[in-house]
Amino acid sequence: MTTKPDHEEARPGVLDKIRANPTGKLALKISVAVLGAIVVAVGIVAIPLPGPGWAIVIGGLAIWAIEFAWARHLLEFTKKHVLAWTHWIGRQSWPVKGLVGLATFIFVSVVVYFSVKLSFDIDLIDKGREWLS
Repeated sequence: MTTKPDHEEARPGVLDKIRANPTGKLALKISVAVLGAIVVAVGIVAIPLPGPGWAIVIGGLAIWAIEFAWARHLLEFTKKHVLAWTHWIGRQSWPVKGLVGLATFIFVSVVVYFSVKLSFDIDLIDKGREWLS
């Protein structure tokens, strides 16, 4: 088995080199804060829409976790609970999975309906009746 020399194992990464300079450290912290905030904001806007809103929010949280301990803790908490939920669902019978899926579909449908109604003043139910007549 070949081992790397000590100086190669302890070689600092790009972020460590940036953090070594006080100006770089501040610039990195500000950049990560702003980029994470933009990604989280886009995710929050996307939550009521069909698509990966929560995944985008978690991505923004992961960006923040590069520089902020509170974000790392929140990200670990989120991962732990998402995994627990996923494992719980995986152990359930098909009828329970079907009911959870149906409840999720109804919830998302209600959120989309009210998002469109409040954002664009379009009543999808009335539009559906018009299209069917």
